[in-house]
Amino acid sequence: MDLDIYLRFLLALLLVLALIAALTWAARRFGFGGQLVPNTGKSPRLAVVEVKSLDQRRKLVLMRCDQREYLVLLGAGQDLLLDGGIETPRPAASDDAASAPTSARRAP
Repeated sequence: MDLDIYLRFLLALLLVLALIAALTWAARRFGFGGQLVPNTGKSPRLAVVEVKSLDQRRKLVLMRCDQREYLVLLGAGQDLLLDGGIETPRPAASDDAASAPTSARRAP
């Protein structure tokens, strides 16, 4: 009689595990999974510019979204926006115009 109870328990456990596996497969197959589709074909709007580790639990992250940068502190229990909406720095002007001698410039 004890063997019969253990056999029923084992079969019920295998049936439940098989049902969980089948539901997981169906969810991923039909789009209910946790995978996100990356933005392909277009220019990316979101990027991580720089990451600085402060200690074992906290990181300072500079992110860029739509030509603006955001400074975020990521911690173990809390995330904090330190500075938002920083304008993205523009590339410096060419060195030729800056290094031209003043005598070559015309006076008004």
